[in-house]
Amino acid sequence: MSVSLKRLDNRTARAIFMDRHALAEQPSGAAKGVELLDLIQRLGFVQLDSINTVARAHDMILFSRRPTYRSANLKRLYEREKALFEHWTHDAAVIPMAFYQHWHLRFQRDEDLLKARWKNWRRDGFEQQFETVLQHIRDHGPVSSSDVGKDEKKGSGGWWDWHPSKTALEFLWRSGALTVVGRDGFQKRYDLTERVIETQLCPGNMPCDAEATVDWLCKAALDRLGFATSGELAAFWDTVSAAEAKDWCAVGLKSGHIEEIEITCTDGRQRKTFARPELMQKATELPQPPGRVRVLSPFDPMLRDRNRAERLFGFHYRIEVFVPEAKRTYGYYVFPLLEGDRLIGRIDMKAHRDRDLLHVKALWPERGVRWSDARTRRLNAELDRVRRLAGVAHIAFEKDWLKDPK
Repeated sequence: MSVSLKRLDNRTARAIFMDRHALAEQPSGAAKGVELLDLIQRLGFVQLDSINTVARAHDMILFSRRPTYRSANLKRLYEREKALFEHWTHDAAVIPMAFYQHWHLRFQRDEDLLKARWKNWRRDGFEQQFETVLQHIRDHGPVSSSDVGKDEKKGSGGWWDWHPSKTALEFLWRSGALTVVGRDGFQKRYDLTERVIETQLCPGNMPCDAEATVDWLCKAALDRLGFATSGELAAFWDTVSAAEAKDWCAVGLKSGHIEEIEITCTDGRQRKTFARPELMQKATELPQPPGRVRVLSPFDPMLRDRNRAERLFGFHYRIEVFVPEAKRTYGYYVFPLLEGDRLIGRIDMKAHRDRDLLHVKALWPERGVRWSDARTRRLNAELDRVRRLAGVAHIAFEKDWLKDPK
């Protein structure tokens, strides 16, 4: 006999997801020091990205939740206060230092993965550079990739053709021997891990308990997603394998620590996911998302899983940075717009700091969204906040900037 599962309607599912991503409350409050660290811990990590059409992704992510945020606040927390470390989840990210002990498994797995992968297509000789690079850092302190391998043949400059010493730096960082201590512009600076991380936490000084780490990663992912499939749990930190996440869910179901529920998607379909038993009760206590318009980064945690965003919000988004201009549907780097619990459109804009100007090229409302005068006023208020983050004084709109939905 089949058992009827608990079910969340689409609006409640969206409310839970937004709450876990700190988007259900008013965007206000302190945005530096302990308060900023608390926000990052709540999110789990913040993805780093170099593209700076308006502001970098990590700055936009934090700004959308705390409008008083400025980039110097994150830099201070990361580089001076050492409250964050940089490593990989699904991409490069800053992660609370309190989570560092759970990255030992990632160091081991990245070491095995990169050795196998890079041997086949990286330039030969990077493994022979390990000790040379380490000794250089012992003698001279933190380095960037431009400080090593000066006598080595330089490649095209692309990530696929780094010179051996740059590859060695990146490998030693990913496998835990080095730690990134900051960035100059967007170029990483590396130091010996034992100079940066508390001795008892350094790789080699602390045993790596794979089972305990997988348990922590799955629990922490579920806490930040609210509800998830085993595949979504595995993908959150991108350290746990699909098989490990599946086994974790099976054990959790048997023990009663998690349960299976159904989520209603925007198209009415039901999707089975896992959640903590208390989720359904907590869902009734959630705040109503604020009605203001907010600009989101394309790499915002709420949008990182594009398929999940489409299922919950009916919002299809693909970044077009690598799409030839003539083939783009929208633009090079287009920002999603959030209003309440809906994604209402996307905007193409760029900060021209040499002209002290935020230039709005185009805005496309989503289908079914009427762009009223009231929405325009809310958008203008948000753009005024964004231009202050970008450090420019004026806003200019392209002629016929408001486009028909696509």
